[in-house]
Amino acid sequence: MALIKRTSVEEVVAAADMVEIVSGRTQLRRSGAQWTGRCPFHDDQNPSFSVNAVEKLYHCFTCGEGGDLIKFVRETEGLEFASAVEWLADRYGVQLEYEETAPGFEARRSRRDRLYALLEAAAKFYERHLWDSQAGEPVRAYLGERGLTEEICRRFRLGLSPGGDRLAAKARAKGYSQEELVAAGLVNRRGNDYFASRLVFPLADARGRVLGFGARRLSEDDPIKAKYVNSPEGELFRKSSIVYGLDRARATVAKESRAVVVEGYTDVLALHQRGLESAVASMGTALTELQLRELRRLTPRIYLCFDADAAGAEATLRGMELAYRQFEEVWVVPLPPGSDPADAADEFEQRLEAATEYLVHRVKLEIDRAPSPQGAFDAVQALILKAPRGPDQEHAAKYAANRLNIPLRVDATSAPVFGEARRKLVDAGERLERDLLAVCTVHPELAERYLHELDDRHFDDPLHRRLRAYLAGEAEPDDELIALRAELDATAEREGLNDEAAKQLFLRLEERLVRRELAELGRGEVTSADLERTKELQAVLGRIQEALQEVAFT
Repeated sequence: MALIKRTSVEEVVAAADMVEIVSGRTQLRRSGAQWTGRCPFHDDQNPSFSVNAVEKLYHCFTCGEGGDLIKFVRETEGLEFASAVEWLADRYGVQLEYEETAPGFEARRSRRDRLYALLEAAAKFYERHLWDSQAGEPVRAYLGERGLTEEICRRFRLGLSPGGDRLAAKARAKGYSQEELVAAGLVNRRGNDYFASRLVFPLADARGRVLGFGARRLSEDDPIKAKYVNSPEGELFRKSSIVYGLDRARATVAKESRAVVVEGYTDVLALHQRGLESAVASMGTALTELQLRELRRLTPRIYLCFDADAAGAEATLRGMELAYRQFEEVWVVPLPPGSDPADAADEFEQRLEAATEYLVHRVKLEIDRAPSPQGAFDAVQALILKAPRGPDQEHAAKYAANRLNIPLRVDATSAPVFGEARRKLVDAGERLERDLLAVCTVHPELAERYLHELDDRHFDDPLHRRLRAYLAGEAEPDDELIALRAELDATAEREGLNDEAAKQLFLRLEERLVRRELAELGRGEVTSADLERTKELQAVLGRIQEALQEVAFT
């Protein structure tokens, strides 16, 4: 597919009705210059979703999702950028124009489409062999012994590999080459089925496209001793990016605002069979950045359920730490040693209710494995002090105090900060930066007036620096900047930021920069040039303070 011309993208955005598009996912009502409603990206009990119909931006004050019109269509329809533009163009009758196709682009797209089709055909082939062949009878019996019904196994498209070259022969008869079979990870170097005589689990992306397979050993005679094998890493299959079952769980995860992450394929099947349809598997206990990113798009809350040994392994803890940085809530579900979620699927909701906050779990683990009480205290203190301030920190500190039998000291500098658990705490300096950018987002003429007078020295936050450059017309936007712009647009409307506030915020940022330079000049040995500069800055500071007083009395 050729690239869509930028002018066509702009024409599509101009023609589309933002309120109409969003209203297809959630009911909106007008609130001043904005439209508000319940967020379609999480289970929103109180309307916290804001839409700017003119700028065609959206932002949720609870889960933090936000962006522009095209991102909304991408997220809600599961489309890539170009497909989202085409979807809107079809809806609003816009004729798109395309750039000339980049060399090799069509060939690469065609190849990927053929590999997708080949993997889909292989999944159907394995399914038929499991359910329609005599060879599948003992495997069907095995699944029944595991407590898995035919309905749930068919829903997740389980299959059986017959081995040999039967799959390869059928694929070649349909026009696929040996090279394509290898690229799809379906055959080994001898040309035989890569998953010979194994129970096969299709591994799909969030849209349900088969990318590869996982396969379980069924016989002690299997020459490959590993209990499970996956497709080899290739053009489509990347184990680190796949969340097993997400294509089936996606809607429930978003609706319930929670994802339950377990270890194994059959754990997912067992939990879905018993109605817990937010369960997915992590392809092992070492969660990756890509897997977490897929889940974070759907929910701010994640439950991690691994067996007792795995839950304390270093690789697992690294994954948990990644999750803790990205999610608002991370819970660890305790399992007895030697058990797995499928063993307790019937009472799994009770296990979720008994889940432990991640930070408390880490504190407990550090205490349990410390060589001495002093070692436990040192490890726990470092862990708690490093954690963000909030309820999690408080609960972990109280747990540690009780376990170690030490007093919990609370003072103004180290006490946890209590407040809205779902709002990022922003200090006064950051608030100055954000508020000025917010008002300039709503009023472009103020951006022209103020942001050209400021530079990177006035902004501590790197993201704020990038947004200033974008709003000042000095840089191109990306998804992160568009999402921040949408958030600040909604914030300015909610907090009533206006021209007067903009002038005051501008002066405060100027004042902060001058004071910082004065403080820097006061350090160390002072030269005559430093004294001259100090006088200049003090004069500038005086003018800024006079201007601030004028603003205060207008």
